[in-house]
Amino acid sequence: MSINRERLKQHLEELAEIGKIGETGVCRLAHSKEDRQAVEIVKGWMEDAGLTARIDGFGNLIGRLEGSEPELPILILGSHIDSQPYGGRFDGTAGALGAIEVVHSMKENGITPARTIEVICFSDEEGSRFNKGIFGVRGLAGMIEEGELERKDKQGMTRREALKEFGVEPDLSKSPVYQKGDIAAFLELHIEQGPVLENVNKPVGIVSGISGPIWLTVTLEGFAGHAGSVPMKMRQDALLGASDIITKFDRLVKTEGTDTTVGTVGSMQVFPNSRNIIAEKVEFTVDLRDIDLEARTRLEEKLYKIIEESAAEYKLKVDIKEDTRSEPRYCADWIKAIMKEEDGKLGLDSPTLMSGPFHDALIMSYISDYGMIFVRCEKGISHNPLEFAEMDDIEKGVQLLYKTALRIAQG
Repeated sequence: MSINRERLKQHLEELAEIGKIGETGVCRLAHSKEDRQAVEIVKGWMEDAGLTARIDGFGNLIGRLEGSEPELPILILGSHIDSQPYGGRFDGTAGALGAIEVVHSMKENGITPARTIEVICFSDEEGSRFNKGIFGVRGLAGMIEEGELERKDKQGMTRREALKEFGVEPDLSKSPVYQKGDIAAFLELHIEQGPVLENVNKPVGIVSGISGPIWLTVTLEGFAGHAGSVPMKMRQDALLGASDIITKFDRLVKTEGTDTTVGTVGSMQVFPNSRNIIAEKVEFTVDLRDIDLEARTRLEEKLYKIIEESAAEYKLKVDIKEDTRSEPRYCADWIKAIMKEEDGKLGLDSPTLMSGPFHDALIMSYISDYGMIFVRCEKGISHNPLEFAEMDDIEKGVQLLYKTALRIAQG
């Protein structure tokens, strides 16, 4: 009993056409018209697989297959289908479409699971549009924060407005949807988004845990002046202050971080953004992650000190807003054990590795045991149109997902 490789390949290729940029890139921002178009076509594939599908008030696409023993805690499979603005074809989609393929293959193989199975394409995992991700899964888990529906994208549209344009009426009173005990396990397959599997020449990996991310937005405010007339010693240059902080942050992570620490400044806005005006206001993002919570906490404290000292040196006002904070979350030992057993039967000899990026599984871990499977991607490239995973590798990963899901679904 195996999955249908050609059907999965066709689905991946068809979905990649929605929001396509260039030859291999994808742009399907959360709650956009491209996102809605993708949700509609994937909803049809869910229904073909025997799932009853619906779109909830958070924008999640949820397919449900009733089990023969509906009183049992359910099994959830899934990932996401939204993308970065300059993204690739496999991030999220390999896991979301792979989960649908698992259920479709069960149906074709005449298997009725004991547990009810839900397949979920979670809304806005990426967080690129509203600068705060894993939205849909947090809605299901009861972790939406105050004011989130009023967060704005770069065009000034709020998430509330975007969801309505997407076609749903957001209703936070329905959160949480699941309580602890409702879910037996959550399984997610994802491309690795890193180089470890390629370096060890393995198609598939079993994940041990997910690094905990901190996302900050730092705003520095100085004073605008003519670039030609204000003496250097009299300036309150917000961009210079930001540059100082970013350089010192990079040095801090490289010299005092662990092997699993990563720090990134990936977005910056400068006002008034003119070549002959001293920058008055700069806003930039900070992304700090580690699987080691103690190490991350130590670096976070030093980062705050760097920001404080640089702001004082350049005579700048500073504001720090925390957008996301999560501790590292570890995969359930019993799920990893099942994966290892099934992996051995498939002859994959998959290594165990950690996840630096966060995933929907990070939030699911607060309400359910979870397990993750990684699929090798070329040169570890992701969040880039050059992102690529071989179909042979995806097939092996989804086959392991299928075998693991079968074991858990039958109680």
